[in-house]
Amino acid sequence: MTDRLDQLVEAARPLLSRVDTVLSMVGAPEGHHVWPELRRVRLLPGDAVRAVCDLHPEAILESIPELRANVRAYADLADALPMSEAWSGEAADAYEQARRRAAEHLNGGPDSLSHRMEATANLADALAEWMTRARGDVAMALAEAMGSAEAVTLSAGSDLPPDEEARAAANVAALLLQAIADSYDRGEALLDDSAPLQNVLLA
Repeated sequence: MTDRLDQLVEAARPLLSRVDTVLSMVGAPEGHHVWPELRRVRLLPGDAVRAVCDLHPEAILESIPELRANVRAYADLADALPMSEAWSGEAADAYEQARRRAAEHLNGGPDSLSHRMEATANLADALAEWMTRARGDVAMALAEAMGSAEAVTLSAGSDLPPDEEARAAANVAALLLQAIADSYDRGEALLDDSAPLQNVLLA
């Protein structure tokens, strides 16, 4: 399924290629605000935009219903474990203790299977939402870049003085890289928030 980013990136390929080429061969002006963004992203604009294009929230969204279904299945299984009402004695007491441990493991505290599965489903929801927002934000920045005076300037190619072309490329790069860096900062924060779940799953 294509979205606005997929549609725009095809039309923007010449501009992205030109920006990358100019930055690689000429560089950006000293002190330009693109430098902090380049350090944040560590990619040229073309590669950075393509990295965002590789985010596919649909694949994650497709897994969420099954995760939610597993949450209900663990809860139902815990409730279905039969109690030892028809018999008594040490064997019955031992069984009841084992039943409670199993029920707790299936659907009890924060380490139970149902809780982990629900937390995983919530994380999948949040990741899909982040990917969708990232793609939308980069699409907006790309549309702005394509309609900018700098894009027109860069289309003139080798007829421009190198310093003018470098500034135009740096301005476009800064616009795109800031949108991408901000999106990835939000993604890193999301993963940091999910660290307790990751530790539980790896335990």
